[in-house]
Amino acid sequence: MNEADTCRAYVLPRLNAAGWDDDVHSIIEQKTFTDGRIIPMSNKIKRQRQKRADYLLRYTRDFTIAVVEAKADYKLPADGLQQAKDYAEILGVKFAYATNGRGIVEYDYITGLERELDTFASPDELWLRLRTGEGLESETLSQQLLTPSYMGDKVPRYYQEIAINETLKAVLKGQKRILLTMATGTGKTLVAFQICWKLWNARWNNAGKYRRPRILYLSDRNILVDDPKDKMFAIFGDARWKIENGQINTSRQMYFAIYQAIAESANHPGLYREYAPDFFDMVIVDECHRGSARDESNWREILDYFQSAYQIGMTATPKRDDNIDTYSYFGEPIYTYSLSQGIEDGFLAPYRVHRVMTNVDAAGWRPQVGETDRYGRVIPEKDYQTRQFEREVALRQRTRAIARHLTEYLKKTDRLAKTIVFCVDQEHADEMRRELNNLNSDLTKVYPDYVCRVTAAEGDIGRGHLSRFQELETASPVILTTSQLLTTGVDAPTCKNIVLARVINSMTEFKQIIGRGTRVRDDYGKYAFTILDYTGSATTLFADPAFDGDPVRTLQMEMDENGETVGSQVVQSDEASGEDEDSEGGSVSGIGDSRQVKERDKYYYDGGDVEVVADAVYELDADGNRLRVVKLTDYTAERVRSIYPNAAALRAQWADPQQRGEIITLLEEKNISFEALAAATNQPDADPFDLLCFIVFSTPLHTRRERANSAHRKLHEAFKNYQEEARIILDTLLEKYAEFGMAQFKLPDILKVPPISQYGNVREITTIFGGSEQLREAVQQLQVLLYTDAA
Repeated sequence: MNEADTCRAYVLPRLNAAGWDDDVHSIIEQKTFTDGRIIPMSNKIKRQRQKRADYLLRYTRDFTIAVVEAKADYKLPADGLQQAKDYAEILGVKFAYATNGRGIVEYDYITGLERELDTFASPDELWLRLRTGEGLESETLSQQLLTPSYMGDKVPRYYQEIAINETLKAVLKGQKRILLTMATGTGKTLVAFQICWKLWNARWNNAGKYRRPRILYLSDRNILVDDPKDKMFAIFGDARWKIENGQINTSRQMYFAIYQAIAESANHPGLYREYAPDFFDMVIVDECHRGSARDESNWREILDYFQSAYQIGMTATPKRDDNIDTYSYFGEPIYTYSLSQGIEDGFLAPYRVHRVMTNVDAAGWRPQVGETDRYGRVIPEKDYQTRQFEREVALRQRTRAIARHLTEYLKKTDRLAKTIVFCVDQEHADEMRRELNNLNSDLTKVYPDYVCRVTAAEGDIGRGHLSRFQELETASPVILTTSQLLTTGVDAPTCKNIVLARVINSMTEFKQIIGRGTRVRDDYGKYAFTILDYTGSATTLFADPAFDGDPVRTLQMEMDENGETVGSQVVQSDEASGEDEDSEGGSVSGIGDSRQVKERDKYYYDGGDVEVVADAVYELDADGNRLRVVKLTDYTAERVRSIYPNAAALRAQWADPQQRGEIITLLEEKNISFEALAAATNQPDADPFDLLCFIVFSTPLHTRRERANSAHRKLHEAFKNYQEEARIILDTLLEKYAEFGMAQFKLPDILKVPPISQYGNVREITTIFGGSEQLREAVQQLQVLLYTDAA
């Protein structure tokens, strides 16, 4: 019996017999729990295989407690145990089972014991073992843990379930400081909502009384509290209250506030003091890495004042020097879901990096002696580098060159692709907006708001631009220029381009910025995004060992003074590869940059010529610690040689259609496409096999026509036992291959295409070969003949 037969005949009945058969203790069969990693190709995408468990055992609708992997009955029961354990560790469950339908093996993560069993454990037995192991023997606490989640449109993904349940367990066991680290785009708000919903309905509170808890949801920008309050938390209805404008209300349960509205300032002593220190049972701190836990921060006073409350910090950034205070305050995260894991699971979009360098960024810029700026001021004579541009000296031609290059890039890809440009300051963002507007005047006539600046200076107008940018069905604005505002808390699910026109010094900030593009939207064809890096920030920060999501592809580009690309190299990594700003300030309006540009605090030079001069692709080195520049062909050679030592080994598998398909899939997973290789070598007519061998093993390069002609000469002798019509059809297949490539050997589709179709329908052509199996063998033999030796 195969695996499916084993499941139907043996496994399911035995699970039912153990008590896994009612609406409470449910069985989820063939549960797919990842989407499959997205692999961007040259002009398409594909997904890797999804992870799928044979059975998930749920003690309640929301609480998965065990995973079961079944194998065919002729295999050993333990053959599936490692896979079951792998899935159990991913899913955060404590019990893993493997079975062949007859024998059963259990692995218990609480005791570390592996046992052979005659029957599956019952739901109540596993629940009791879990409660005991987790220290939740109290019936009240265990029932609060099992409080049903809210079943709305968004069903929690597996990692969100883990985050929710781990947080609940920590709270119920009395852990007062809790930290969740989850990459941008992985649904921290949904996790926070479900935690609140469960505790609210369980009537859990700090005092142990029978009442609903009072929860404070804190962040540093209005957009980060208004959006959850008005959308996901709307189900709480009148239980919600936002603390603002000096107004206090003590009769609600779900409170929302930004630090600035309730913290102490020069104008008031601190609105938070209007609430008793023990008023809140729980405080949830969103984006907690941005200063909330710093000892010197006045925001810390709020947390210290409500120190008796359970406090949950939520961040997208792993521990680093620039957020160490957060981890010191909240402790190590009880659960982490990283950017790289999100990309691996296919829930987050991978990205490409275009490293674009102007001549002044490459060599620096030095003014002539006595050179003056647009205001007649003498510019200090020294070498200015990328870090000084737009801070000490503003080069209009550099901004213009970047805008011109970006415009040309969008023209070659998609001019309506949502794009965020991160500039040095608000003034720089305005200069960039103006240049982009004028370079796209054909579109701005149709879409007056095609390019908009969104910074503190725009206020409500900026909020309107941002809101329309975020909407799925709104065509414009297409490009937003900003300095720091949009680094955090902006959910732009269709954003396809992140542009770095300023230096990013902080890994935390870098991950926040690229998090603006990590959302996947299948319904809008958004599977990946591009980082256009004009300052070298991305390249530098990718090389940091602490970065946990490697780029799919980095493309370093050269551009001339007209902003046109004059050269490029692609650098790739084996693996595909998030969140927000490091400023404490944020405006009370929630839409402010933390830096204000003082009038003429830098020099402005409008002359000179600036052009793009560099372009390259990066991959991680063998140690995985830094990025190195390689050409696409070099990358391909290195990757293929690691699998096949010589051309003969590659040819032995290539001739077989099934094995050839596996090779192509393997190469695609490493981001190697034959279309890109043909373009890189300028060999559009080369046979894919010969193209690979030419690049990897330096063998002679043959075209498809040369291979087809060689096979033509050998075809009659090789197929002398076939009737004449069959040989003619095979000969025609070779002609199709010579003209269009390997796809022409696909059965039965090719049989429906002229001139082969003139020999009849698929069944009639099959009869010419003596049957479908004989036809398949003939076509396979033809492909072996094609690659028997060099043309």
